[in-house]
Amino acid sequence: MKRMSDRPARWSRATTYPDMWVDPDEDPRDEGPSPDGELATLQDFLTNYRITLRMKCEGLDAEQLARRSVPPSTMSLLGLIRHLAEAERDWLNWISGADPLPKLYGESDADFDGAVGEQAEVDAAYTALEREQAATDAALAEHPDLGERLGKDRISVRELMVHRIEEYARHCGHADLLRERIDGRVGQ
Repeated sequence: MKRMSDRPARWSRATTYPDMWVDPDEDPRDEGPSPDGELATLQDFLTNYRITLRMKCEGLDAEQLARRSVPPSTMSLLGLIRHLAEAERDWLNWISGADPLPKLYGESDADFDGAVGEQAEVDAAYTALEREQAATDAALAEHPDLGERLGKDRISVRELMVHRIEEYARHCGHADLLRERIDGRVGQ
């Protein structure tokens, strides 16, 4: 059993506000005034959650990224990256209506179970996430009408965008806790 002294001290790189991840001048998510329109707002939220996930993973080595939360959970930051790549592929499958693309990592919790602390695995996970995000983004760019229904399930573009934001936001909350457990770093 870990004693309190064995746990990493809580800390933040921010100096302006102690509950922030970084100072406002260094925050890549702050790009001025909010966008106009519903689609642009949804895209902005999605972009910011994607950036947040990357920020929570920055500065960690492969072993730290693959470190599990607490038993029996298999959740890790690397697992979250792999899981979100898989989710992006699923969303693309929802859009297309064609034969679904195969799973990236296998069935059930393979995206988490296969997240091992090797740099090649980390690099592959980031590459997969970027590729799957770009593919889903490109497919949705062809459908700017948020009320349009896509795929065999006739999901609306709006519902798909909100679901994507929800998935990233939920996992950014997990990333907060995972990162704090790894090295004590905290912040929004």
